[in-house]
Amino acid sequence: MARPEITRRTFLAASGGLAVAATMWPELVAAHDEPEPLGKGLSALVLSSDLYASPEPQRVVFGLGSKRGFVSGPPVRVGFAPPHTTGEVDLTLDPTRLYKGGLPKGRGIYVAEPVLESPGVWPAFALVRGRQIEFAIEVKEAPVAPRPGTAASRDPSPTTTDTLGVKPMCTRRPRCPLHGDSLSDVIGADSPVAVLFATPARCQSEYCGPVLDTLLSIRNKYEGQITFVHVEIYLNNRTTDVAPTVAAWGLPSEPWLYTVDAGGTIVGALDGAFGRAEIVRELDNLV
Repeated sequence: MARPEITRRTFLAASGGLAVAATMWPELVAAHDEPEPLGKGLSALVLSSDLYASPEPQRVVFGLGSKRGFVSGPPVRVGFAPPHTTGEVDLTLDPTRLYKGGLPKGRGIYVAEPVLESPGVWPAFALVRGRQIEFAIEVKEAPVAPRPGTAASRDPSPTTTDTLGVKPMCTRRPRCPLHGDSLSDVIGADSPVAVLFATPARCQSEYCGPVLDTLLSIRNKYEGQITFVHVEIYLNNRTTDVAPTVAAWGLPSEPWLYTVDAGGTIVGALDGAFGRAEIVRELDNLV
């Protein structure tokens, strides 16, 4: 599923030639012991797809890459400037959290939780071992996907007895066992539900397969407490038409993990990519 992309040209236009005050970057002149070269062309890959204007902190997830490949390990500090900021600005750089467990080797993700109060393109600055990375995030006026605190859709999801025209019903090999229950039967049926929207075979970021495998590896811990459901993203392997359940939930990307309480209200949501620790935290919170 296509994600909105912000090009370097768009970033420059949005930032208006923004320059960060040098006093906010003491690490740039500090000595560093680099255990492994970062490589040239270091850049950030934004994995969050549904950021929106809000007075509450939001989960912004991104990965790092260079011409050497993915970068996962060095501490990263990041700051975000409001849209249309120009000139020099004192920008606070906050630490990010690195998640590696349950994700492909060398492809850990970094998570920040800024407050994004206004819509528009927000210039972002990351500091990695004294090297500055510029990127940007798009903040919408309102969310597209369902959010915690709202009622979960009770539309059906494909099952082994009714695929709803979705073929294949599961692109994981071998097929995962999370297709026995339809969301229409389990949401709001007095039992918590965890539903993963992911397509292992067609995921653009290639995180769908790993997060599904991670979910499968830990679900036994919650046996009898949570009903687990996996929903494929696409109607088939030939087109980009989405499965009816994905359309009903209005998801703009993949993967998404939702936790839903026994009454049918969404409790938690993760998108883009998420490590084992984040999944466990959401499931523990649900029960």
